[in-house]
Amino acid sequence: MLKWRAAARTDAGCQRQRNEDNFWMSPDQRVFAVADGMGGAVGGSRASKLAVEAIEKHWKESPPQTDSRDAIQEWLDKAVTMANQNVWNEAEEDATVRGMGTTVVVAVQSDNSALMIAHVGDSRAYLVRDGKHHLVTNDHSVVQEMVRAGRLTEEQARINPYKNLITRCLGHEEKVEVDHTPVELRPHDWIVLCSDGLPTVLRDEQISDVITKGEDPDDVCEELVKQTIDGGAPDNVTVVVIKYQEDNSNGSSN
Repeated sequence: MLKWRAAARTDAGCQRQRNEDNFWMSPDQRVFAVADGMGGAVGGSRASKLAVEAIEKHWKESPPQTDSRDAIQEWLDKAVTMANQNVWNEAEEDATVRGMGTTVVVAVQSDNSALMIAHVGDSRAYLVRDGKHHLVTNDHSVVQEMVRAGRLTEEQARINPYKNLITRCLGHEEKVEVDHTPVELRPHDWIVLCSDGLPTVLRDEQISDVITKGEDPDDVCEELVKQTIDGGAPDNVTVVVIKYQEDNSNGSSN
């Protein structure tokens, strides 16, 4: 049996006038979502807000009927589809935000040992285990597709002028393809969900180093954001951190 604690932080960063990121955690800490908007100062924040509001609404009104992975994945598909439709409809109806969109990464705790993750865009999910980082999502971006094809190294991708050009997001098409990633969890694992403002500044090794040295999710969130700000933070940064431990009690799992 596992228990978990979670925390989240968001910051506009050093160069942006407005924070276009949004996040949401369900009160029972079973659902976690990060969205990174695009489309101008107004459109970006509006798109990401619409996305997380759709996920929140779907959780409150239609939670999964069972705790099975199939049920969780079906719920995630519906939630992300609704989020995409909300952003698409708003952009079609309001010319001032036409073309807005948002990334999203959503994680749902399906049972005490598994997490199901869905994502669209370049917001990420990391697993940190035994001091080692594992990127468990694949960015839908031009440079990461080049990395996967062997045409760029990770270091080259970090400085590529097209590193922020994504190939998939919510709101740009009436329908969207969603990627799913199941994660089998163990005691002492950490999960990090983040907008691309975090890995733009901190290397994956730096992220795992902060987590390995941390104990409390709140403190880890604060440190990750602080180091990103200290590194110049050219973009908004949002992090959700979840820490897993063994639960020897017979009570609640979180």
